[in-house]
Amino acid sequence: MTRRPPASDPDPASGPGPGLAGGMAGAEALRPLLAVVLAALQAGASRRDGPLPTGGPEAVAADLAALLDPAALLPDHGDPAALRLLTEALAATAADPADPACAAHLHTPPLAVAVAADLAVSAVNPSLDSWDQAPGGTSVELATLRALARLVGFPTLATGVFTTGGTESNLTALLLARDSLPRADLTAGRLSVHCSAAAHFSVARAAMVLGLGPEAVVPVDTAPDGRLDPRVLDWSLVDARAEGRTPMCVVATAGTTDLGAIDPLRAVAAVARRHAVRLHVDAAYGGGALFSRRLAPLLDGLDLADSIGLDLHKLGWQPIAAGALLVRDPALLAPLEQRVAYLNPADDEEAGYTSLLGRSLRTTRRPDAFKLAVTLRALGRDGLGALVDRCHDLAGYAAARIAAEPRLELTAEPVLTTVLFRYLPQRGAANRVNAALRRRLLAHGQAVVGRTDLGDGLVRLKLTLLNPHCTEADVDRLLVLVLAAGAREDQAPEDQAPEDQESPS
Repeated sequence: MTRRPPASDPDPASGPGPGLAGGMAGAEALRPLLAVVLAALQAGASRRDGPLPTGGPEAVAADLAALLDPAALLPDHGDPAALRLLTEALAATAADPADPACAAHLHTPPLAVAVAADLAVSAVNPSLDSWDQAPGGTSVELATLRALARLVGFPTLATGVFTTGGTESNLTALLLARDSLPRADLTAGRLSVHCSAAAHFSVARAAMVLGLGPEAVVPVDTAPDGRLDPRVLDWSLVDARAEGRTPMCVVATAGTTDLGAIDPLRAVAAVARRHAVRLHVDAAYGGGALFSRRLAPLLDGLDLADSIGLDLHKLGWQPIAAGALLVRDPALLAPLEQRVAYLNPADDEEAGYTSLLGRSLRTTRRPDAFKLAVTLRALGRDGLGALVDRCHDLAGYAAARIAAEPRLELTAEPVLTTVLFRYLPQRGAANRVNAALRRRLLAHGQAVVGRTDLGDGLVRLKLTLLNPHCTEADVDRLLVLVLAAGAREDQAPEDQAPEDQESPS
């Protein structure tokens, strides 16, 4: 490949403005700035000294007030210390998923190799809306999608698109399902989407965005283990047609947010096939279990879906965002096809200049596949599978410790990496104590524990264990904090806020 001489690149320290990250001189422009960022991240984490800052929302707002004042953010003259000051403040006021006591959400500590790869993407700054903005990036996305399609068991020709996560994947999948229907069905209206009562809220949101109306989503009862009941799904599809509605899509869930429940995918696929209805599987959480040879059988039947949503910023340890929508047949993406003269003219495409514009709801789009491609190659399936297995083992350990503790009640055995439980107070109202003990831990910067309600009105606490460097001793310490905070709240007057009370430790 012929290259212009290096001398034609500007010196990063010269020129009319600050240095640029790309080009032959980009690395030298970035090098000193990276040193500033790394030092500031370390200083901020040291200031925080825990999973999140102390003092709650008011303290965080006060800590950032001077830096985020509009006059400070847009001064007349630039501040050379801006990168250091704001980076340190970001780290100091973060909820750090790398801390073992930060265990509330599907919010992972990203792998260092993935973050480094993401930096490379930011520096080169490709956009996937046309080949000439991302020659290599286009190839990387297509190849990474093929690798993921192989992982889920899709046919060789399967493909897809990278998304911002499960919400965009579900929206896109429902749009594709809707626009594949005969025009007569579309004009008649009354379309229905059938999903588990425990499906992610983004399914209902997608139906709203697509103009289907809230009544379009038909929740299907779940069994006691949180999984969709295929028999009830069958009845709901029959009922929909009897009511003059057109079933547009069945959405199965592989990993519910709270219980980690995985619908019986093979049985659900059989029902969808019998009714000739498209099947989309929201595997945003559970899809990463495929890396584990131990847990992969939980997703038996996933390969029978028409489309699958994955989030690799969950059980994949990628920086946000790293979602993907896979389709077993490239023709399923046809409703998204767009021809724009300045991006993907037909003769360019025919000449081999492939454009990804017609695969996404977005136009400008960074190649988020790159960091995943680096991670997949660097760790391999076994390396990522070991991380999944470690987190699954930690969830099992936490569940056993909770079950053995008289003051705690385990909701269910963990399926993936989430553990639901309740603190059992001796005198206070259980819902109040469980809600307040969580806020107490947040206010004192000691732990980030989740909270949920399974629809029975009971406040439950949740651990989402996604830090493979976490130890059993870390889990023990976290549960000790929960017990201490619960004991404090159990004795606290009803009207006393946890922020006003002594730390539980």
